[in-house]
Amino acid sequence: MRDIPYSMENAIRDWRGRPYRPGPVPADRTRMFRLALAAMAAISPLQYGFAALLTGQDGGLTLLTVWIACQAAGALPALHLVRRRRLGVRACLAAGAALSGLGLATAALAVPAVAPVAGAAVAGVSPPAGGDPAALLSAGGLLALIGYAVLGGLGAGLVYGVCGEVVSSWYPERPAARVGLITGAFGYGAVPLLLWAGIAPGTTPVAFLACAALATAVIATAARRLRLPPPLWWPGDVDPRTHALDAARLRTSPEAVKQFGLAQALRTRTLPALALMLVCAGAVSVFDVIVVAGTGAWGAVALLVALNGAGRSAAMRAAEQFGRRRVLAAVFGSLALGQILLAVAVQNAHEGAGAGPLLWLGALAAGLGGGAFYPLLASLVRELFGTERATEIHAVVYSAKALAGVLAAGLALTALTAPGGALLAAAALAALPALATPRLRIPGLPATIPL
Repeated sequence: MRDIPYSMENAIRDWRGRPYRPGPVPADRTRMFRLALAAMAAISPLQYGFAALLTGQDGGLTLLTVWIACQAAGALPALHLVRRRRLGVRACLAAGAALSGLGLATAALAVPAVAPVAGAAVAGVSPPAGGDPAALLSAGGLLALIGYAVLGGLGAGLVYGVCGEVVSSWYPERPAARVGLITGAFGYGAVPLLLWAGIAPGTTPVAFLACAALATAVIATAARRLRLPPPLWWPGDVDPRTHALDAARLRTSPEAVKQFGLAQALRTRTLPALALMLVCAGAVSVFDVIVVAGTGAWGAVALLVALNGAGRSAAMRAAEQFGRRRVLAAVFGSLALGQILLAVAVQNAHEGAGAGPLLWLGALAAGLGGGAFYPLLASLVRELFGTERATEIHAVVYSAKALAGVLAAGLALTALTAPGGALLAAAALAALPALATPRLRIPGLPATIPL
């Protein structure tokens, strides 16, 4: 389908002077949203599937750490080129399809089929050498490092960044809610793989190969259909001037005092604060998947990962009613509560009383808080720095996930010998951003003006 035509004459401005070019809504806008959602679900096994199933292998934690770093960093340069129309959406997603499929296939071929025991210390048995980087020097280790961690991470970063940009561009009237839905798919997309592994743990390589074929096909299909709208496009059935003056929306989502550029945002205190929040909560989110998987309770693992995704869209809806900062603080609080419940469950298991309902309650609280902060932080970027460069500014914040991967690996290694202590440390990491969120201020406002 050809791009929707527009002319310079139909550009209008709202009360802040922001330009819009209203145009007809394409018939396939909903299809593009669904394809982007499916593509995000397809790359989920690369993170959550690997974290739950394979980090107990030699060098597994190192591989996951490298993958997270490459996924977080891979989105930024591609997104920069796509936004400036120097690189096409189709080319980026075609590369993402090939690299993501390769990463999943490499995970299947390079790691032997064994029962997942990543957090075995939780279950009260001898832990494996899950974080031995020396294992990567073997032929299979190098294959996994290059194929899964580096290339698979870069491919997932391409898909994550481009799908988010396409959806937010085609839904400018509600970008945060729509992007929250597709990032939710990145969370719960690994649930079928985890259920498969729980039913037939000896078939892990087959499961990853099936995910590789599916991811390649789904993302390649998305590559043929997804495209960006014309610059400054706005749906013709929504008056942008009325939307900009919506009092109910402005009460819960106040707008930035100006449109910040990337360099300007980097000079504020707010941007590093957002990145630090993502580091703390992102590390705890990945760590929880490893620890709960180590208990062998695959129902609890599936619940944790499913809520990690579903909680994102629920949090975005709540944010529209109660404000993003309030909901974000509650999300971090839920994540911290989950660590405390899991720590008590671990202690009970070591004393022979069994983890029992506390494990499920911990997975419930940690799942609700373990993914919802991602779209909330992305929407806060729009609220604090404006919409024009929000995608690029958020990409910088999201790149801090690379540090979160390192921190998650450190927590997981600590859990091999002191799982209770590691979980309490994770609770502290989640509590820090919960306490800091209410202090976030819109850059450019005088400190004496209440928010």
